[in-house]
Amino acid sequence: MAARQPFTDTDTADEAVRATCDDATTCKRFATSKGYWKDPYIQYFVRSVGDRKAPEINRGYYARVQGVNHLLDAFLRKTQCDCQVINLGAGLDTTFWRLKDENLMPRKFFEVDFPTVVARKIHNIKTKPPLSKPIIETHSTDSLLLDAHSLESDRYCIIGADLRDISSLDEKLKKFQLNPELPTLLLSECVLVYMTPSHSSNLVHWAAETFHTAMFINYEQVNMSDRFGQVMIENLQRRQCTLAGVEACQTLDSQKDRFLKTGWEHVDALDMMTVYTMLPQDDVARIERLEFLDEKELLQQLLQHYNICWATKDKLNLGLSQLAF
Repeated sequence: MAARQPFTDTDTADEAVRATCDDATTCKRFATSKGYWKDPYIQYFVRSVGDRKAPEINRGYYARVQGVNHLLDAFLRKTQCDCQVINLGAGLDTTFWRLKDENLMPRKFFEVDFPTVVARKIHNIKTKPPLSKPIIETHSTDSLLLDAHSLESDRYCIIGADLRDISSLDEKLKKFQLNPELPTLLLSECVLVYMTPSHSSNLVHWAAETFHTAMFINYEQVNMSDRFGQVMIENLQRRQCTLAGVEACQTLDSQKDRFLKTGWEHVDALDMMTVYTMLPQDDVARIERLEFLDEKELLQQLLQHYNICWATKDKLNLGLSQLAF
């Protein structure tokens, strides 16, 4: 087995990136407690609702969750769930449980993250029956493969790996029955931006080379060269969190180029303000009634600095390039 690059907690940059996983989970926990969307599982990863989050943050997370889910669910329906999903840098994400509840389960759902993050998630699953029961229900034998940094069942698999080490990542996924012949959806949310452009391009290229019919959904920052973008970068730097991949986050075109240059056939990208206006407007009206928002311009600025970029290749001619908002 290929040697995994050692990770230590003295590696400040990686530790700061791992901390973003907690940020996202606590923000989602707060937003769901306010009724922005339903997630009955997130409480098992973050016990307390925590400090109040500003309304524009809650609406931003609402747009992110609804936007990503819209494309993910469209892919699952297009493939009739005869596919696999790989969530890269999944953190404490609860998508697997949502898909099981909604009868939208792919053949197999993979998650990859830093070994320390994976160890925490596995501990939560082992000690919380509402998390472990759905995994056991979709598994055909009495025994699950389980160790400190991986969990494998028939339909769900978590792997501790470094996304910058492609050969090790590829080897681990294949060891856990990744099937390159199946239509595959890859998902990354605020992950590529923490990798250097060469590392993220290698990852995106590996995905294009490995799967003949696939979709890659990437959610992260965009329009980062203006003043608002610079302030975002400075705020993260104060927490020792460097956006190593910010170069690809300059414009929607630079986001698309990363995929077009690495073997993907069709690429689209929209900033989140545009996505927000394309979500079902009756539900948007519902969430806008939840909290008064004083600074409409601030929400607009925030949403204009995030985007969803999605790329497809479609040897099986499933019509993946038509998936959109």
